[in-house]
Amino acid sequence: MKLSKTTKLVIAIGFFVIALIGLNMVRSQLGNQQNQLSEELALAQSRLNMIPVEKLSSQQAALEEQLNQTTSQFEEVKAILSEPVGSVAASSVLFDIAEAHGLEVTEMTSSAPATESLEEVTCLVMLLTAKVEGDVPNLVSFVTKLNSHFANGVVNSITITIPETNSDEASAEIQLAVYTHQGG
Repeated sequence: MKLSKTTKLVIAIGFFVIALIGLNMVRSQLGNQQNQLSEELALAQSRLNMIPVEKLSSQQAALEEQLNQTTSQFEEVKAILSEPVGSVAASSVLFDIAEAHGLEVTEMTSSAPATESLEEVTCLVMLLTAKVEGDVPNLVSFVTKLNSHFANGVVNSITITIPETNSDEASAEIQLAVYTHQGG
């Protein structure tokens, strides 16, 4: 079967029209996708513009400063708690402070270092118990100085006994806990 020129031309034009229609449909779909992506991009940009970047930057800087301060405070406390616990050293300081306040240490005992947790930090604690005699104002001053002298210690308890006679001599039983950081 032989086709005439006119038939061939009609078939070619039909293929061309079908190709044009197909290309137009593909172009239309791509245009719709591009419009949808443009809308999504605009929405994402508007959401991004609503985020206060300056506020977040200043908040980050403030948090970093707070972290630096907390870190330095931690290092200071760690250094204080890392001072060695020594019964002899602590006893010597206690005797020196008592002597400076005109008091006499009549008894002194200390415990072996024990492990204790302070705010989730493992420390060694040594308890010193001392009986000191002297004037009441000197005893009070002694305890105050003792408590402030040991940066890594604290006076746990004090019992002052004042005799009923007119004697100026009183006694105090003091329990002091000295802490040392254990580990790195």
